[in-house]
Amino acid sequence: MPYVMVQIPKTPAPASPAQRSVPTSADVARLAGVSRATVSYVLNNTSAVRISEPTRRRVHEAAKELGYVPHAAARSLRAGHSRMVLMPAPSFTVGSLYSRFLGELQLALGRLDYTVVQHGSVGLHGDEAARAWAELRPVAVLVSGAGLGPKGVTVLKRSGARAVVTLGPESVDGAHALLMDYEAVGHCAARHLYDRGRRRIGVVVPEEEGLESFSAPRLQGVRRALYGTDATLTELPLAYEEESAARLAARWRDLGLDAVFAYNDEYAMLLTRALQDEGVRVPADTAVIGADDLMLGRLLRPRLSTVHIELPSGRDLAELVDRAVRNPGTPPGTHKVLGATVVHRESS
Repeated sequence: MPYVMVQIPKTPAPASPAQRSVPTSADVARLAGVSRATVSYVLNNTSAVRISEPTRRRVHEAAKELGYVPHAAARSLRAGHSRMVLMPAPSFTVGSLYSRFLGELQLALGRLDYTVVQHGSVGLHGDEAARAWAELRPVAVLVSGAGLGPKGVTVLKRSGARAVVTLGPESVDGAHALLMDYEAVGHCAARHLYDRGRRRIGVVVPEEEGLESFSAPRLQGVRRALYGTDATLTELPLAYEEESAARLAARWRDLGLDAVFAYNDEYAMLLTRALQDEGVRVPADTAVIGADDLMLGRLLRPRLSTVHIELPSGRDLAELVDRAVRNPGTPPGTHKVLGATVVHRESS
């Protein structure tokens, strides 16, 4: 019986993701039925050229279908600068109020076609941190808290940063400054307690590293409010831990305090629970006030008195950054922000 050899053609393996060609703006233009220039105008959000809304939708749909994204480096070359705004991640845990503010700011910058990058520079400080940020060639840098100095600002600007903005209690030469008047927070809290008849006032000073730039001005605000009065002030180091709060509450009666400004609402709630566990009545034995006006403070029993802090809107700050980027020769400005008002509730 004769045998016949049949060669079965080998089915080519599907192309791996690495082998597939990267979609280009030309591919988007062909699929959308427009020119490459139109694709560039739409995806770069160019306002100088009027593009109809149906055309914009076709371009965006084509880019989404193909998985096309603009090349950041190419865009930077065309514009002469990147669209990256760098925000160094704080080395400490920020409260929910500040986290909401940062989230709002990032959204507002995104609407202005900036890409926000948070940079974790753990272990780097001052000028050394500024050099690490400069390596990424951001168009703007927003630094919260303390640590950046004039030399760091110079390093960033020489690397191409058109705007350096600091958020903190002090300004830095060469940078736009949003001055956060944290002293006012402590001053409001202390005046409230004093006006309610409290004279032996404690002030919680967080032991967590990195919070000094926030806690020191608040403590100074309390000192300023009580200066020349018959009230006494006692500093109360406290870690944000149940055990630390329990140890402080256990010696509360020996301290003889009839009021406490607990730095913020989170520390106030922590300490209030520990005081109640020790049988200290709030506010009958000790009045308590926090800061930040968090919703959880309103759910606490007794409801927590607090200092409401008015931060600048994320949109306003984003527009300030955008103006500085578009006009890099403008002299750095200083803007005082952060309003503070007491919200009186049951705990004081």
